[in-house]
Amino acid sequence: MQINAALLLIIEILYLLTVASIVVVVISENRNPIRTVSWVLAVVFLPVIGIIWYAIFGQEATKKYLISKRMYSKLKRRPLDEMGTPVEFSVPDEHDNLVALLKNLDYNPLLGGNDVKLFSTGDEKFNYLFYDIERAKEHIHIEYYVLMDDELGLKLQDALIKKAKEGVEIRIIYDGFGSRKARKEYFENYRMAGIEVEPFLKLTWNAVSSRINYRNHRKIIVIDGTIGYVGGMNIANRYIAGTSWGVWRDTHARIMGKGVQGLQSVFLIDWYFVSQTLITSRKYFPSLQNYGTTPMQIVESGPLSAANELSHGITQAIYDAKKSIYIQTPYFLPPESMLDALQAAAIRGVDVRVMMSERSDVPVVQLASRSYIKSMLRSNVKVYFYKGGFLHSKLMVFDDSLTLIGSANFDSRSFEQNFEVEAFIYDTDVTNKATEIFLEDQRNTEQLHLKDWIKRPVTKRFIESLMRLFAPLL
Repeated sequence: MQINAALLLIIEILYLLTVASIVVVVISENRNPIRTVSWVLAVVFLPVIGIIWYAIFGQEATKKYLISKRMYSKLKRRPLDEMGTPVEFSVPDEHDNLVALLKNLDYNPLLGGNDVKLFSTGDEKFNYLFYDIERAKEHIHIEYYVLMDDELGLKLQDALIKKAKEGVEIRIIYDGFGSRKARKEYFENYRMAGIEVEPFLKLTWNAVSSRINYRNHRKIIVIDGTIGYVGGMNIANRYIAGTSWGVWRDTHARIMGKGVQGLQSVFLIDWYFVSQTLITSRKYFPSLQNYGTTPMQIVESGPLSAANELSHGITQAIYDAKKSIYIQTPYFLPPESMLDALQAAAIRGVDVRVMMSERSDVPVVQLASRSYIKSMLRSNVKVYFYKGGFLHSKLMVFDDSLTLIGSANFDSRSFEQNFEVEAFIYDTDVTNKATEIFLEDQRNTEQLHLKDWIKRPVTKRFIESLMRLFAPLL
């Protein structure tokens, strides 16, 4: 008995020393204070689980070895320099500050002459995509968080292998975590057909703790440097067939024009990262005619850059809004500064609407998201629960002439840790279409009201508030 008691004491002491060491490390890293407090709470008040959680998701080491700031800056500028001096295009005056901010933050030029088509169903997007793939002549670049080997994934594979046999260059990047359910044979079949395929931060047992926290959440396709796709839809059959509890609603954009060169630049930076191959040939940035009149900025963000481009850009767009702000997001866990900006906009009279899914694929995140609703309702923000299935759309519409569409959710993980890409589109016609999509979805929602929301059971509200403590970590 004495031996057992001594052993238990030693285990307790070692555990307490481990907890204390982690707390010291977290504080010493000078992170965002809210994130620091969240990690301390997790480690101290979630025995064992908190330490495992920190070991997998909390370490910042990846930032130190992913890529140097100097190399990142070189890669960021060199592909776009292949285009020569970008032609400046005009945008509505109310967006001057936003355009300047994004240009100065991380070399995000204004790219004009675009035609933009928005898709609100998987059938629409993938029909167009397979049509464009069939007509590819030079190269196809694909980058996805989720690349499944289901019916849709196999259809894509067949189409790409056919193009590879015709001599088209094909490169694919998939996220090692997001695509973990796909069989190894699926990717090997690409390689056997001469298609270059690379995982982004491949997960191995000795690298889980330093890699799983930094995911490539981007969804990009570039065809011949002329046609590009960006948005929220991955390669998975659920975007067509839905789920057992409804449609999987998402939004995507097809771009023809100079905006595609911004997507190409993002892909080639990531290709260098996964393959150590620097590709900047002019043939990947062909001289393009004007396919339309829409200007845009392609904005990437992630742990390689300390500029927090998306967070700053979205916050600026909120500040600039005069009439309306419509937001669709599957996960609503915003930084406090962005939440304050939204609430201030609603208080000053802007029509602010936030739409999220009534049901979620990540229940813990859903609980934390709901803890923000009471304060938003009190500030006159209109909140809607989508009831038609799972709302996975990442769509933001500001006033009459600004639409944001891309891979970023409205949460801290997307703004600070994931590798994301977003198109800031300055165009009245595109914004009108995006507004139509939002309002059509609104038909399948329930609007929440403060008087009813605060009457929910105390235990439910407490659990939601408890989960919010860990929101910066989710």
